[in-house]
Amino acid sequence: MGNNEEMANAPPALPALSFCGRRFSVPELEMTRKVVAQCSALSLTEISRTVCELLDWKRPNGKLKNHECRLLLERLRDQGRLRLPALQACGPRGPRLVRLTAGSDPQAEIADSAGQLEPLRLTVVGADPREGRLWTEYVERYHYLGYRVPVGAHLRYCVRSARYPERVLACLLWTSAAWKMAARDRWIGWSAAQRTRNLPLIVNNARFLILPWVRVPGLASKILGHCARQLPGDWEQRYGHRPLLLETLVDEQRFRGTCYRAANWVALGRTQGRGRMDHNHQAPLRPKLLLVYPLSRQVPQRLCAAGGPGAAETSAAGSSAWD
Repeated sequence: MGNNEEMANAPPALPALSFCGRRFSVPELEMTRKVVAQCSALSLTEISRTVCELLDWKRPNGKLKNHECRLLLERLRDQGRLRLPALQACGPRGPRLVRLTAGSDPQAEIADSAGQLEPLRLTVVGADPREGRLWTEYVERYHYLGYRVPVGAHLRYCVRSARYPERVLACLLWTSAAWKMAARDRWIGWSAAQRTRNLPLIVNNARFLILPWVRVPGLASKILGHCARQLPGDWEQRYGHRPLLLETLVDEQRFRGTCYRAANWVALGRTQGRGRMDHNHQAPLRPKLLLVYPLSRQVPQRLCAAGGPGAAETSAAGSSAWD
């Protein structure tokens, strides 16, 4: 009877799955479930770090992917496939309540020419908590998608001008790329194994907000040009590898992607109307226009290189920048 009760209460079997650019085998997931059960006295953060170490799930710079691992554990918990410690488990990821303050109130209009605002300064958000709070408020208050907790690797920028050094002109969020994108994957021509190894070399522009009181024609495309020059080094410094391709999705019912086209981004096609992690075709969304910007020559060939980010970066060493 005891065995029957244990079988009835046991979590369902764990099928192999892909998450945040990595394929997890059934033995790896079973091991994960055992670790969670055996380490129930630890915090969820400590469990995530332990699982990362056992799976050798690391960034190219050697740091553990404990944030992504925590998201994986929470997903498996939400699917009923494992049990996290009751007192340590947190709620599912989703919208975070952002308290708006007077710091993000509308400001006096800026209506200079784009040239007058040069030089622009892109600051990585992170070290200064006040800057982080301001960025979050601006995005929550003025971006049509609002603020969401970034998943995986990401960089946030505030854009300022030497002409107005204390005022933020724009906010950007760059994140890890979607697992599958049919138009992109066709353009690259990579296999599933190559995509798994080299997906970290693609970075997605998830948020781009020009603040509503900044009315400067041509500023958005100029900012994208600055990002294309600065982001690769910033990303490499934080995550240990240099991206080869930038991508973004444009909702054509709201925008036409003019600033991206003006900055020489290339349209590859439209999405199938699924979310970035919707493996079961259960989250229909509006199809969006996919645009990309190669950061060097021979990007498709380099993304098909074997051996992961390091090999892809060195396979075309010395190649000149893409125009």
